[in-house]
Amino acid sequence: MNAPVSLSPIHDALLARNPLSADWSVMPPVVLGFDGDDAQRAAIVGIADLSHLPRAGAKGPGAAGWLAALGLPVLHQPNSWTTLTDGGLVARLGFSEFLVDGDASITDTLMQAGRVAGVYPVLRQDASFVLCGARVNELLLQTCNVDFRALDAEPSKLILTSMAGVGITILHTRTFTLPCYRLWCDGTYGIYLWDTLVGIAEELGGGCIGRDALP
Repeated sequence: MNAPVSLSPIHDALLARNPLSADWSVMPPVVLGFDGDDAQRAAIVGIADLSHLPRAGAKGPGAAGWLAALGLPVLHQPNSWTTLTDGGLVARLGFSEFLVDGDASITDTLMQAGRVAGVYPVLRQDASFVLCGARVNELLLQTCNVDFRALDAEPSKLILTSMAGVGITILHTRTFTLPCYRLWCDGTYGIYLWDTLVGIAEELGGGCIGRDALP
């Protein structure tokens, strides 16, 4: 496929705000240190940046067959997703586009696989966040007019919608012990959406958290 997998489009901005947290591989530069309040914020409503996780995309009339031949689970229903063995996920966006997120071994395989007819790489430089906590639905209601209870009722469903004026892809994940949602947006809007969501989360008693604080 020969395209970069993923970068965090808000990494530099967050690092500039918190220059002491320079080791991205250890801790996202969102919070300088886990001061004991991270768990409390996460329990109420927390937001963490997962934009640095490995990610790859493909689309085209041959994409579904190509991914299946590489051993990935390919869902038949558009706008649906499923988990991968090592904790990542694969999502079908519409009929012929796919997103693979969070599993380095799978994304490496996709990157190294040869090009085939009808399959085109998609550069996935999204901003990607996780929202969690007991009051997360209040944040969602303030920023989006979608009833996200539909995602709770249909665990394999994802929604393409708009949040605070930014187009997003969002799903409800049961990976964590508290209600949690994963979302992706165009990286150029990442810092704006981050700041908007953090501001609302703080009003609700939560705020930004590091990845290791996810419940």
